[in-house]
Amino acid sequence: MKTEKYKEQLLRLPKSGRHIIGCREEDNIIVYQAFNPPIANYAVANQRFGGNAYSFNRMSWIKPGFLWMMYRAGWATKEQQERILRISLPVIHFKTILQQATFSSFKNEVYASEESWKAELEQTEVRLQWDPDHDPYGNKQEWKAMQVGMKGAILKSFCTEWITSIEDITLFVKTEYEKVLAKNTDDLNIPYEEVIAINDDVIERRIGLK
Repeated sequence: MKTEKYKEQLLRLPKSGRHIIGCREEDNIIVYQAFNPPIANYAVANQRFGGNAYSFNRMSWIKPGFLWMMYRAGWATKEQQERILRISLPVIHFKTILQQATFSSFKNEVYASEESWKAELEQTEVRLQWDPDHDPYGNKQEWKAMQVGMKGAILKSFCTEWITSIEDITLFVKTEYEKVLAKNTDDLNIPYEEVIAINDDVIERRIGLK
């Protein structure tokens, strides 16, 4: 896992707007999820999701942004989110997910009417949210970070067919969180991230990038 200093990343990335910011490794994008130990243990051992502790009957959210995941999971301190998984997903499948994404709330710049949005929301298996990103302390930032929720058949494909690797990075998270607690963000290391280009006008309009 390539890392960099948090203070260096701040200087390099956009300061406002919507951007898919994450880590790209050749033809894969990295996404993060947080789970309890039984789910995480099965996922790492089998390099797929499943087992008795995992439910395919609920929506599951993935996040390309590391610090947004840290905010959501409290740096692996929240109950049922004690393990942080780094998941490698082919970009082609990430695009397949985004092609089906519907905003969780109505956006008049994206949908012709609230009725058309509601109709689409009832049928889609993918939810999309752009939320303020957060700094290491959980403070909101000016730029927006993406999270995507999946259910049904597309979730099953993601969990059992599309993933190329699953890595448990909880130890890294806990080590770096000690620096946050000590208010030593000058030495804080986080995964190297960049703006991920989709290069597809249809998808970009669908997810509100155009």
